[in-house]
Amino acid sequence: MQSIPLVHAIFWLRSKALRAKSAAPALGAGLVAYTRSIGWGVLVDEPDRAYVAGAACQPWQADVVFSPIPVEDFAAYAEPGRVKIAWSLETEPIGPALTRLASETRVVATDEDARARFRRYWRIFGVGILTIRWFLLPGVRREAERRWRSHGAG
Repeated sequence: MQSIPLVHAIFWLRSKALRAKSAAPALGAGLVAYTRSIGWGVLVDEPDRAYVAGAACQPWQADVVFSPIPVEDFAAYAEPGRVKIAWSLETEPIGPALTRLASETRVVATDEDARARFRRYWRIFGVGILTIRWFLLPGVRREAERRWRSHGAG
């Protein structure tokens, strides 16, 4: 993720704009391993089909701390002043050499103050977050195709 120059620049700009004490660590082991290392919890893990991660946080803070929420507590979680976020990666085979990849992110504020803070944050940083997703997709495709070829297919 951080090997893409524009993505790295977006993280750097966010850290400067919010005066973060530390820059985002480099992604080395892959997206799932990286997000787990910074505090995201696993809500669903169906290998080769679906992965859903979730956490509670205050993304408007300079140095965001992600707190995992056990899957059985996720729906009811309501600690004030936070948002809970779930994001997914899902695959669906649609042909012998073709797979659809979908990703979705949902955010729910636990109270009105958190909702207002998140809306302000999203107005400022949302375009950067969406840009990161668009720049990651070609990399995901290249890696998936590389793995498919290396396993004797095609």
